[in-house]
Amino acid sequence: MPIIRSLCGQCGMGCGLRVVTGEGRHLSIAGDPVHPANMGQLCGASDTLSDMIALDGRLLRPMIDGRTVGWDRAVGHVARRLSATIARHGPGSVALFAGGGLVTEDYYVANKLIKGFIGSAHIDAPGIGALGIGAAQRMAYGEDVGPTTYEDMAQAELLLLVGTGPVRRHPLLLERIAAVREAQGMRVMLVGQTVERLDGVLAAEADLHLAVAPGSEEMLIAGLLLYCRETGVVDEEFMARHVTVPPGFWQGLAAGHDLWSVARACGCSPGDIRAFYEAVAGTRRLMTVASPSGEGDAARRLGSAIINVHLATGRIGRPGAAPLLMGRAANGMGAREVGCWSGELAAHRDFSAGAIAQVGRFWGATTMASGAGLAGEALAQAVKQGRIKALLMLGGLPPADHPLRALLDRVPLLILTTPWAEAVGGSKMVALPSPPWIEKDGTLTAADRLISRQRHLLPLPGEAKPDWWTLTRIARAMGWHDAFHYERAAEIYREHGRLTAYGHDGRRLLNLKRHAPISNPAYQELTPWRWGEVPFDEGRFPSPDGKARLVPSWDQA
Repeated sequence: MPIIRSLCGQCGMGCGLRVVTGEGRHLSIAGDPVHPANMGQLCGASDTLSDMIALDGRLLRPMIDGRTVGWDRAVGHVARRLSATIARHGPGSVALFAGGGLVTEDYYVANKLIKGFIGSAHIDAPGIGALGIGAAQRMAYGEDVGPTTYEDMAQAELLLLVGTGPVRRHPLLLERIAAVREAQGMRVMLVGQTVERLDGVLAAEADLHLAVAPGSEEMLIAGLLLYCRETGVVDEEFMARHVTVPPGFWQGLAAGHDLWSVARACGCSPGDIRAFYEAVAGTRRLMTVASPSGEGDAARRLGSAIINVHLATGRIGRPGAAPLLMGRAANGMGAREVGCWSGELAAHRDFSAGAIAQVGRFWGATTMASGAGLAGEALAQAVKQGRIKALLMLGGLPPADHPLRALLDRVPLLILTTPWAEAVGGSKMVALPSPPWIEKDGTLTAADRLISRQRHLLPLPGEAKPDWWTLTRIARAMGWHDAFHYERAAEIYREHGRLTAYGHDGRRLLNLKRHAPISNPAYQELTPWRWGEVPFDEGRFPSPDGKARLVPSWDQA
């Protein structure tokens, strides 16, 4: 029976699968013992994959307003309606909701279509995970780069878990921590409440558990930085050579981050806070792991506070000494690599005039987006005000608690790609059948920059098509055939690799040029690999001046 190596795709760990396929749609799923993310282990989240096997409840043919149609008619309808909407209301009347569960190739084509040819940057992508993490890393380092890997834990003396999110959302991380602790004697400290059994087990086993009030973690870590400065733990030589400190940073930090203020905010005694600070500040090989909740400023603030501590103490760019900020989504890093969100252009480029011109030339774009777009509540407000006339939803409807979900009836043109018939309901929309995770084919980038191949475990049923294929056909029908010539995922992967290397100034770490000429067979056999080598080695950062930057995590007057 054939054996397929693929990916679980249910969280940001990027765990590998070894799947034995049988007759019909039978699958025997196990962890891949040679994949570096999980080394054969799987957690309970992988059980979700079995729920995707049956065809009950699947959307198997395109539908327009509840009526089954052929692909040609559906694509033609979408192209005409989108073209008319743009002609009448402008590019800013079109928005994209990327709901997650997509491979990097899907995200790449979606981003290229909406930003380079439709001309809008309105992309709401909560599924790509913790945009605040990306913001914190860009502001500090000059680029959205996670500087460490799971394997680096083996070199750490102390692992600091900030919040219970990392082990709650990524259960196998707990297994890796336990294995390293047993083999290397690494100490573990946990900051945060314990509200679930898993967290309770970890708290009992941790060398120190500091239960702080919800939402106070950022203030605790900012206070740690002040403690490090006051006790001489800050690496002044490293700071002078490799880190920029903005004016007024230390004064702003000192206001409200003293031991007693932090203790009050955290609901702890000053003695407990001091003991925690002493233990962390005295450790040279410190690895901090966090998975901030939410997508916005709260996640950015916690990420910035953690990064500041590592930069100021020189605990970065060395084995076992770095922060690891993990998003919840399976392919959040892949989506951010191609720029499929509202705040960046493509391949870690911003919306500067030079970057817009460069990407426009590479794509042969007809209408480039000229600046950051709307997302979240801002996009929801635009829908309420009637400014959004067309909404393309990839991978399913917005979640029930998402601000867009209750506003869908206000958008004249809804275009949905989904595997599930129940998502269509009686809504007036164009529904296009797409595959669930086990039928997807492409690449995924884990939180530690490891790119792996997602291989489809089952053939596409009925008339279901990959999301990139659907977007490609819509783009062609709108007149952009030359720019959207893709017939297989490997072509998109190659183009993505070329774009990351195009006009590269040697500073940006995202550079996939080694795979730009990859052949179709080599793409099929692609084994896991990590871009970025050893980020920030010898204190080199991908910012214009080569330095990192301390970023205030608190409100500034």
